[in-house]
Amino acid sequence: MLSTEATRSSSPDFATTHPKAAEILSNILPTHTELQACWELCRLQNNIGFWVVWLPTAWSIAMAYHAEPEISALGALQRAAVYVPLCFGIKSLIMTIDDILDSDIDGLVERTRNRAIPRGAISQNRAWLFFFLQVAIGVGIAFTYLSTAALRVSMIVWPLYIIYPTCKRWTNLAPIPLGLMFKVGIFMGWCDVTTNGNIPWSTLLLIYIGACLWTITYETVYQHQDKIDDVKLGLHSPALLCREYTIMLCTVTGVGFLSLLSYGGYLNGHGPLFYLGVICAAILLLPRLIATDVDRPEDCRNLFLGTPLVGQVILGGLVMDAVTHRLRSGIPL
Repeated sequence: MLSTEATRSSSPDFATTHPKAAEILSNILPTHTELQACWELCRLQNNIGFWVVWLPTAWSIAMAYHAEPEISALGALQRAAVYVPLCFGIKSLIMTIDDILDSDIDGLVERTRNRAIPRGAISQNRAWLFFFLQVAIGVGIAFTYLSTAALRVSMIVWPLYIIYPTCKRWTNLAPIPLGLMFKVGIFMGWCDVTTNGNIPWSTLLLIYIGACLWTITYETVYQHQDKIDDVKLGLHSPALLCREYTIMLCTVTGVGFLSLLSYGGYLNGHGPLFYLGVICAAILLLPRLIATDVDRPEDCRNLFLGTPLVGQVILGGLVMDAVTHRLRSGIPL
């Protein structure tokens, strides 16, 4: 009786018996290199993009939790958790389309020439296929898990997903659409957890504008890393617009962000712990910003890398303030 190994070795494999089918499968299924390229297209090795999308959403949920006694801590935490995969998806989607539309430029810029498409790890056609797969999954998740109000708010910025990656070709103001996209969760979070349907649009609008100013602050400094290549290629960027006035102007936008956030918190009835969080965030942001030399790429990168901590400290202040408010008022957590 033949052993199992002998039987297997004597049996022809699938590629031998079905060569055409095997060839079709090999053309459809991604290779290991392409899977790694998809990981890179999504920037899953660098999650700053996730934080700057998710944190404003979490701020909003914490503010709603403070304002509406009917919202439970468990309910707020569950909605914040739901937004984790959603925000990863939004960030990944934007990074992918950005790399696809900028692939001709990325190969000519020192900082980006080793990205997946320029170095040939994945073709444009396969990258587009991956992008549309992300869109299909993302839309399905959004329609399944988001409230109607949150979904409608998100749809307002959907066109910017395509517009934003083209901005450096025709405008110096790319951080504005980026902020509008990334910070829309400020409205969505409250829409998703509210129990009475009363959404303070004017208060949230102030915080939304402030968060967009935050985006302008860190993105303008970050773009100074590429300014030499941008000039050579005839591209536009906020760094080229602001030039030597970058730190002064970004200090103004940074202070504007913190001021509008503080005023929005005041309108929502927040207390000392919230303002303590804002002060700590200001200490993390402003001195480092003022000390940044925009002609030193490592300085610009370090400021950018510190961005999530600023938002996390603000979230910590909001959460602690909301919890202590409920304990003082006798409202169940």
